[in-house]
Amino acid sequence: MAVTLTFCGAARTVTGLCLLFEWGRQKVLVDCGMFQGPKTLKALNHEPFPFDPREVDAVLLTHAHIDHSGLLPRLVKQGFTGQIHATAATIELCSCMLPDSGHIQESEVRMLNRRNRHRGQDEVEPIYTAADAEDALAAFTPVSYGQWVTPVAGLRARWWNAGHMLGSASIELEFEREMRVLVSGDIGPDISAMQPDPDGPSGGVDHLICESTYGDEDRPPVDEAARRAAITEIVRDAARRGGPLLIPTFAVERAQEVVMDLVALMQSGAIPEATIYLDSPLATRATKVFARHALDTEAGHALRAALTSRRLEHVVDGEASRRLARQEGFQIILAGSGMCEAGRIRHHLKARLWDPRATVALVGFQAEGTLGRLLQDGARRVRIQGETIQVAARIAMVEGYSGHADQPELLRWIAARGPVKGGLFLVHGEPEAMEVMAGVIPGISPARILRPVLDEGFRLAPHAIPERLPARPGRRAHPESVGRPDWHNARAALLLGIEEAIEKAGDEASRAALIDKLRGALR
Repeated sequence: MAVTLTFCGAARTVTGLCLLFEWGRQKVLVDCGMFQGPKTLKALNHEPFPFDPREVDAVLLTHAHIDHSGLLPRLVKQGFTGQIHATAATIELCSCMLPDSGHIQESEVRMLNRRNRHRGQDEVEPIYTAADAEDALAAFTPVSYGQWVTPVAGLRARWWNAGHMLGSASIELEFEREMRVLVSGDIGPDISAMQPDPDGPSGGVDHLICESTYGDEDRPPVDEAARRAAITEIVRDAARRGGPLLIPTFAVERAQEVVMDLVALMQSGAIPEATIYLDSPLATRATKVFARHALDTEAGHALRAALTSRRLEHVVDGEASRRLARQEGFQIILAGSGMCEAGRIRHHLKARLWDPRATVALVGFQAEGTLGRLLQDGARRVRIQGETIQVAARIAMVEGYSGHADQPELLRWIAARGPVKGGLFLVHGEPEAMEVMAGVIPGISPARILRPVLDEGFRLAPHAIPERLPARPGRRAHPESVGRPDWHNARAALLLGIEEAIEKAGDEASRAALIDKLRGALR
């Protein structure tokens, strides 16, 4: 038998995973994620799917993160009528995250259309609304770890705990009882405060699709004690500086994990007592889910106690969030989003990045082209909502909160699933990470390690090297450059450079001469 696999997302980039499997008259998706990062990449969320949603029979979902689930409401809105299969915890989290994502689309479009009207440009529509997301939730159906289900005729599937976040899974696919394919989803690290070690089938597979987010990194193991020691130093220093500690955080699992550590450190007296402001309506809703499922995690009672602590204050109202951004003195604020690309962390950063008393602690992966990555890389100036901000705050990185396995952990997970008899596809990673990882995978010849580009298709057969297919109709433009810093990033860097050069010019004559040169270059 033969199955066609098309990579409709997370191909040489870290977001937007969407895999289309076709055989006979059947079409099944694994994940339907939203693209995040540079504006050119995010623009793909508005483009037509490279398939007809009305023809998709079922969706198998690895986990609730928006880069894996975020376009499901759009899929349903455009005619998908099948079932979305996911673990019960994933469904609960999606019931929080997808409507929130819809609210964000509506809010961002309102602001964009206000600017477009001022510029005389056409108005745009949101990718989907909160109501669309609520409609999509009716399509979800729960599955249990380790239990075979039959989403469509000719396909069996079962979910394995991926150790990445609450409800996360790798999905094993068995086509017509002849060919086994495994999709990793996002694989968690060996050391996690909340999740068990990642699991998966043994005995070999025909084809494996594996994430590679940290495929080029061998990070020193950071256990709970080391992680808490690092956050202790940052909190104490922030308190001495007398300004806010801003923690951009993913609303689901990362926020709850950081809160658990902060509460434990305050209880032990390691850091000063302070209110922990959770400034994210989504994180507030997700926290209720985590409190209900606390005993399903490795942290158990400690997590539940932290999430119900008197030290934790939820900031739901937008005006309360803006007041908090204007508040002086030391305080601890966790706000979305984790890569500083949207959400309330943007106005906190705009209000405080210029202040040397402030501290920003980055606690997760920062993709290329994001504001978080610019701060991580030491940018002296950034642009937020069209305004240039001098970066004087302390920028700190905290290791040990990542939900992704590093290279050695990924290699061990792949080896435990082996042998891989056909192809190993690397997805969900930046090109450099994939390239490094591809060069160190043992026991698999280079010809069988593939790094697909966006919308590239392959024919899969049992025990065979995948066959690359010709480009299909509907393939989106410039697939090789997807996910890389784009002209929007270049423009922002140029404007920042021009402003800095003019300010550094020694006198009025030098500034005038520089401005004349710039005008000349534009003629």
